[in-house]
Order: sequence, then C-alpha cells, then structure tokens
Amino acid sequence: MNNSKHTWSPLRKSLLALAIGAATHAVQAATPASGTKEETLIVQSTSGSDFKPGGDALVPAYLDGQVAYGGRLGMLGEQKAMDVPFNVIGYTSKLVQDQQAKTIADVVRNDAGVQVSQGYGNMAETYRIRGFKLDGDDMLMGGLAGIVPRQVVDTQMLDRIEIFKGANALMNGAATSGVGGMINLEPKHAEDTPLTRLGVDYSSRSQLGGSLDVGRRYGDNNQVGVRVNLLHREGETTVEDDKRRTTVASVGLDYRGERLRSSLDVGYQKKTFHGGSMGVNISNIDFVPAVPGNSKNTSQKWAWSDIENEFGLARAEYDLTDIWTAYAAFGGQHSHEQGVYGGPKVINAAGDATIGRLDTNRISDSWSGMAGLRGNFDTGPVSHKVNVGYSASIKQDKVAWRMSSKNPLVNIYNNSAVPMPDYSLTGGNYSDPLTTGRNRTQGWLLSDTLGVLDDTLLFTAGARYQKVWVHSYNNATGDENRNARFIEDRWMPTYGVVYKPWEVVSLYANHTEALQPGSTAPEGAANQYQTTGIAHSKQNEVGVKTDFGRIGGTLSLFEIKKPSAIQNSSTNIYELSGEQRNRGVELSVFGEPTLGLRLNGSATWIDAEMTKTQDGINQGNKPVGVASFYSVLGAEYDIAAVEGLTATARVNHTGSQYANAANSKKLDSYTTLDLGARYRMRLNADRNEMVWRVGLDNVTNKNYWASVEDNGTYIYQGGGRELKVSMSYDF
Repeated sequence: MNNSKHTWSPLRKSLLALAIGAATHAVQAATPASGTKEETLIVQSTSGSDFKPGGDALVPAYLDGQVAYGGRLGMLGEQKAMDVPFNVIGYTSKLVQDQQAKTIADVVRNDAGVQVSQGYGNMAETYRIRGFKLDGDDMLMGGLAGIVPRQVVDTQMLDRIEIFKGANALMNGAATSGVGGMINLEPKHAEDTPLTRLGVDYSSRSQLGGSLDVGRRYGDNNQVGVRVNLLHREGETTVEDDKRRTTVASVGLDYRGERLRSSLDVGYQKKTFHGGSMGVNISNIDFVPAVPGNSKNTSQKWAWSDIENEFGLARAEYDLTDIWTAYAAFGGQHSHEQGVYGGPKVINAAGDATIGRLDTNRISDSWSGMAGLRGNFDTGPVSHKVNVGYSASIKQDKVAWRMSSKNPLVNIYNNSAVPMPDYSLTGGNYSDPLTTGRNRTQGWLLSDTLGVLDDTLLFTAGARYQKVWVHSYNNATGDENRNARFIEDRWMPTYGVVYKPWEVVSLYANHTEALQPGSTAPEGAANQYQTTGIAHSKQNEVGVKTDFGRIGGTLSLFEIKKPSAIQNSSTNIYELSGEQRNRGVELSVFGEPTLGLRLNGSATWIDAEMTKTQDGINQGNKPVGVASFYSVLGAEYDIAAVEGLTATARVNHTGSQYANAANSKKLDSYTTLDLGARYRMRLNADRNEMVWRVGLDNVTNKNYWASVEDNGTYIYQGGGRELKVSMSYDF
C-alpha cells in the first residue's frame, strides 16, 4: 500500500524511456544474428601506470579489484593515496557485488574509520568519520555536493564509494556536515569489455529483487560509452512488519576523445518504508533500556516514509595544451519526501512508552557546479601541479509538518498495534509547503603541489576562499527570519607534505580545515529554530602509507577541533561557544599476502573530549555516540579443491559509547560476525559467467544497541541474523 500520491514528471518519463531503450538495444547488440559466425573478443588489460592523476579517470583497483588505494579529492580530482598528504580509500562495484551490499551503509562497514547510524527519528543513513557526523544528504557524487538521493542511497548505479578521512574544505568547500571526513560516490560508466548482467537477490524474510546492468562502447576507438542500470526490490526485512521497496534507474553516457573527455549521468531512485523501526527515544529516562528482540518491531504499521529523487551530473575536461587542462562539472537534484514517522518514547524500565505521530512533507532542490584549470609543468628542478578553480552550490528546502500531542501507550518488548493518533499541531501549509530554508556556498580554490628530488618530496600548499549564506523563512508566511540570517566568508589554508624514502613507503603530514553552518537552536532557546552561525574546524594529521604491490596500508594520527553549540545559561541563547576535540590513531591493511587469501582490516582509536562546555558542566566528558575503539577484519579465501569457490568472513567490533553528554547513559560494546561464500561458473569458453553468492550476517544473532544520534535522543538497534542469496549472469 502506498500512502502518497505521485505524478510522473517529464524528466522521469524521459529517463525511464532512455534506460529501457538503451538496455534493449544493448541486449540486442549482444545477441549474434542467426546463421552468423561469432567473432572472438580479445581483451587486453591496461597497466595502472596509464592512470593520469587529477582528472576524472578512476584510480585503478587493487589486485582482485575490491579496493582502490586512492579516490577523488574534490576539485583536485582522482589521486593515488601514495602521492597525496591525505587519507583516502575507495571501494569498488566488485566489492558491492561480492558482499551483496544494498546501500552505502553496507559498504562503509568495511572501514573502521566510518561508523553507521540513523537519522533523527527517521530512516536516513548517517555516518561518523573520525567521530564527527556526516549526513547522508551531504555525500558527494562525482565531487559535487548536494546532488545525491536523500537519506538512503542504493549501490546499483555506483562504481566507487570513496572515503576521504579528515577535514576537507580545500577540496570540497563547505558542507552542512562532514568535519571528520567525506564520502564520494562515482557512477558507473561503460568499460571496454561489453557487459550484459542480469541479477536476482533474496534476503530474509522476503526481500526479493531483480537488476539489469548493461554497458557498451561504440566508435573506432571505443570513444562513446553507454551504461544502463535498473533495479527493483521489495518485501519484508528481518524485522516483523518492516516492509521496504526500492526502484532505481540510471543512465551513464561518456565520451573519451584525444583531448576531450566528458560524461553525463542521470538517475531516478524511489524508496518506500512501511512500518520500519525509527529508533527508540530515551530523552525522558536516565538509563539505557534493555535491548528488545532483534526481530521485534518497535514502531507501528501506520508509520511510513516515501522518498523520491531525480538527479543528474555532467562533467567535462579538455586538454588545452600538453600541460594545461580545463575542467567543469554541473549537477542537480530534486527530492520529495513524505512520511508519517513514529518512534516509541520510553518512560520506564519495563519498556512502556508513548508513541507519537510526526507527518513530514519536504521538497528539496539542489544545484552544484565547479570549473577550473589545472596544469603540470616544471620550473628548473621543481615540478608543479597547479589547480585554480571556482565552485558553488545552492539548496532550497520547503518543509511542512503535523504532529500529535495525545499519544497512546505501547511497550518496546511486547509491542501491539494502536490507532494512529490525530495530529493537533501543525507547521506550514502541509499540502503545499512554502520555502523554509536557502543555503548557498561559493568559493575559489588555489593550490600547488611542488615536487623536488624526482618527486620523492612533495609539498602541497593551497587555500580556499569560501563564502556561506544561510537563510531561514517562516513556514507559515514565507517571510525571512532576518535574525537567523548568517553570511560569513573566510580564507582557509591547507598545507601538506609527502616524502617517499623508498618507492613503497610514503610519509605524510597535513594541516587542513572545514567550514559548515552551525546546528539549529532547540525548542526553548531564546533563538529557537535558528541556525547558530558558521563553525570553523581545524585538523592536523601525520602518517605513513605503504604499497608493496600485493599488500598496502596506512597508519595515521590526527587531531580535529570543532566548535560546538551550547545554550548560554545567562542569555538563554544557543550559540557556538563550545568545542569538541577528537584525537585518534587509524590503521588499515589490505591486499593478498599469500595467493588465494585476501585481507581487508582496519582499526581506529579515538580519544574524544568536550573541551569547552556550558559553565564547565560536562567538561572533559566523551561526546555522544563516539566509542574509543572500532575494528574490522575481513577475509576471503579461494578454496583450491573447488575451482571458483571462495569463502568469506568479516568481524566488526564497536566499543562502548555514551548516549548523553553527562556520560551517565552508555551503550555496551558489541561484536558481530558475517560469513559467506560465492561460486563462479563459466558456462562456455566465451564470456558467459554465472556467480552464486550466499551470506549470513550477524551469524550469532546478537541483540545490541548499535548507535545513538548526536543529541542523545534516539538509540538504534542493530540488525539480527539475515540470510542473503543472489545470482548474477553475464552474457
């Protein structure tokens, strides 16, 4: 049952028509005409040395192709990790397939530097990198901000999920969140080898999906590429009465000329949630309740969320000369979220709770672009990699809401159906929301990487001039709240050094910064619902990277200081007068130390502390939701006795984390085990291949509280044991 009404836009009609048409043409092209002799296709692999840093070409995948040692650094383009003074790694579409990863959260669980959480009383995927929040809406696509689908992003259309760890204003500008790092998504483009891949998947209880992935290149030199991805999946999850539906369609076009390289990606994603758990509210109790059974649904069947997105991205780069290249990118997104949200608010240790109703109607439009010039040249013994660019983004939100005040009783351990309460409070015109917020950023980038001693010593110096506008509007009248208007500009420097004493070792250090709008003042503050200015964060980092060909890794030490908002006890104004300081150590190792055994492991130690607080209260305490230790160990082993058979395993550990600023409420540490296997069958001597995959997540069916959002209001339960089965067929 769908609780919302939707109208097919011309963009959506065009997109789906293009996707279906391209897929049909590609499948027909893949089928030889009757009576004709099949041609032999010869494929030659290209060396990773052909990669040119700074552009849009992806960093070559490492060994078996699941990990890429590098990624996109915003306007600085794709870079190998060994050559830059920053911590960046990428996960490929092959890893997505092999692990049956459905969303970004499933992918980043491979990295201990990223923790997955959930949105404030909704279904959104959110993340913490180095202990600081990154909203799913703030992720990048192709280096551009604000154009990813809202709240939850499916992996079907993605070639890379790249993680940049650390403050990143130089590369990416100002984001609403992302002080501790950023996630960039790269869409799929056609490869030189023709691809027609059909897929089916199942996960318990009854999630069933089907997908199509088609890629072709055309032209004498394969200049033109077409990539089409289609997906539909729906059914009940491992949680009772939690039903979800996903529809995805995307088309990627690209051109690879002698001097011009360009791409156009458009996509459509719709996600519907019915009855899903939206967290447990613990704001009215001074303890953390016992964990319910992980198959129990703490929400209600009448709770639902429907999120629909259309998005697009165009990129181009042109070699003006042998040493100078001009680049540009532009993208946009339209999203419409409607839902009735309801999470239990616990009132006692027996699990009794009230459950309210919050209706949301949100329409968001975002536009983002960049343009610049990069050059590679020498001045005597010094090499230069220069980048000059401009970027800007605009986002407009229209939001209206309704909520109840008389809420029925439920129990999180023995939940029962209750009628949906009537709403009694409203905000804005629910049927046609007015503009409630406009954010705009723009800035200039200047950077130069200087190399000496045959580029064994590299100095990076850069700065970004960034200007941020934050405007808020009354949702009932549309009038601007001028007291909540903030305009700030700042030069933010970045400098770093890379030293390669040996070809396989890189020593690095950096100082970089971040700029973001402050948090919104809570109800009851003198400036309630207003944005608290602009937060300026700073980071220092040192580390060592290694790449021995078969195994690589990174060891880094960092410190990040971020202003935080607190409520002044004298004025009752919610303002940026606090500070959170996170120090930590990160270790990652990946590769194939012995033939047939592949490892991907990482660990993160974080010493997080609130260093400036309101009247000294909670001074020195741990921030909400930041554990001291995280670790991941993943392994794959090719079983020699059975050709094509591979066993997989992954262990995730999260330390204990506090659920309030006073550090009086704590979530216990937990460890989960995932096991799986895949079997690859070659059906003939050509390219036809079938791959079977089976996985069992949380093998021990552990019950645990997985995370808490930054305010300490909602805690979220981890998933129970889940069986995943899929098959893909290439022809």
